Amino acid sequence: MVLICVVDDDVSMRSSLGNLLKSLGCQSVGFASGEAFLASSEVSQAACVLLDLRMQGMQGLDVLRHLRASDPHPPVVCMSAHGDQQTVSRVMVAGALAFLAKPFCEEQLIDALELAGIVI
Repeated sequence: MVLICVVDDDVSMRSSLGNLLKSLGCQSVGFASGEAFLASSEVSQAACVLLDLRMQGMQGLDVLRHLRASDPHPPVVCMSAHGDQQTVSRVMVAGALAFLAKPFCEEQLIDALELAGIVI
């Protein structure tokens, strides 16, 4: 089963994404902070990371840059309710595979996961 890591400081977002991913046949693990995710063993096992940009502590863009500096690195889909064009450009240049503006629908999530090579 494919492992997708959800990094978001909003517990309801982690929960709802976890339930949605389960319904799509994926396993997921949620993390309340970038620091907790980067310290976990799941970093090396993740088929994809769903990463919120605005969190307490380490921001999503910093987590993305840290992941991109490691080898191998999982595909990262960034998400935020604050997705102005400048922010989207910055995360794409930093190596994000896709950007999802919150709230997003199931089809948008599936499209992003397919970009990461995950077959739903």
